[in-house]
Amino acid sequence: MAMSALRREGRRILISPFARPAPAPSVAARSGIFCEDVNPDGTRSISTQIVRNRMKSVKNIQKITKAMKMVAASKLRAVQVRTENSRGLWQPFSALLGDVPSIDVKKNVIITISSDKGLCGGINSTSVKVSKALYKLTSGPEKETKYVILGEKGKVQLVRDSRKNIELSITEIQKNPLNYTQVSVLADDILKNVEYDALRIVFNRFHSVVQFMPTISTILSPEVVEKESEAGGKVGDLDSYEIEGGETKGEILQNLAEFQFSCVLFNAVLENACSELGARMSAMDSSSRNAGEMLDRLTLTYNRTRQASITTELIEIISGASALTG
Repeated sequence: MAMSALRREGRRILISPFARPAPAPSVAARSGIFCEDVNPDGTRSISTQIVRNRMKSVKNIQKITKAMKMVAASKLRAVQVRTENSRGLWQPFSALLGDVPSIDVKKNVIITISSDKGLCGGINSTSVKVSKALYKLTSGPEKETKYVILGEKGKVQLVRDSRKNIELSITEIQKNPLNYTQVSVLADDILKNVEYDALRIVFNRFHSVVQFMPTISTILSPEVVEKESEAGGKVGDLDSYEIEGGETKGEILQNLAEFQFSCVLFNAVLENACSELGARMSAMDSSSRNAGEMLDRLTLTYNRTRQASITTELIEIISGASALTG
C-alpha cells in the first residue's frame, strides 16, 4: 500500500511539470473529424473515441451503399427486359418516317429526359449538357427553341440559366412502374401544350451496366414531313407506299406522327431508366469500395493512437518507479 501510494505520488510529481495546457479555441475547432490536441513537443494526439465514432458512421454508410446497389441490381433486370422489347416499337417508324437530326426548322422543342433521384453518377449532367449544346445549334434570330423537361434533376440544372425557355416540366414519372398507357397520356399532354416543327428527345441509351450513350431522336411534324416529301427530300420510306381508303395523306401523317412520338418517348424513358439503374449500381459499388478503404485507414489510425496512449502510460509508470528507486 505504501509503495503504491509512493508510486502514485511520484507519478503525480513527475507528470505535473509537463501537464498539457488547455487547447486554444482555434485548435479545438480546427478539425471536424478528429479532435486534436497539441502536445508540448509539437505532436498531435487524436481521441480514440472520435476515431471509433467515425468508424461507426463509415460502416453505416457502407451498409447503405451496399443495400442501394442490391436494390438497383434487382430492378435493373426487369427494366432491361422491357427496354429491349420496346425497341421494336420505334424502329419501324424510323424506317417509315425517318430520323433526320440535321434538318433545319424554325420551331424546335427539346425534350430532356432525366431522373427524379440522384446518386447515379453523371447520367443527368450528360443529358443536360447535350440539351444545352443542341439548344445552341437549333437557336437563331428567326428560330424558336423551347425545353420540355422530364425528371426533377434535369429541371434543377436547366432552371438555373434557362428558366425562360422551359415550356413544360414534368416530374415523378417513375413513381409507378412505367407502361405504354402512362407514357402515351404524357405524350398527348406534351403535344397539346407545345407548337413544334421538330421534337428532339435527349436521353441515355443503355448498353451495359457501366456504359450508356447520349442519344437524340428527332420527330418531325406532319407538315414538315409532307413539305420535305413534296420538295423531294428523303425523310423515310413513306413515299414507296400507296395510300388506300378515304383518309388523306395529311391525316395519315398526323396519326402516324402522334403514334411515333408516343412509341419513341416510351422507349426513351425506359432506356434512360435502365441507364439510371446501371449508373447507380456502378456509383454505389465505387462508394462501397471507398468506404472500405476509409475504414482501413481509420482502423490503422485507431490502432496507432491506442498503442501510443498505452506506450505513454508505460513510460510514465517506469519513469516514476525509476525516480523513486534512484
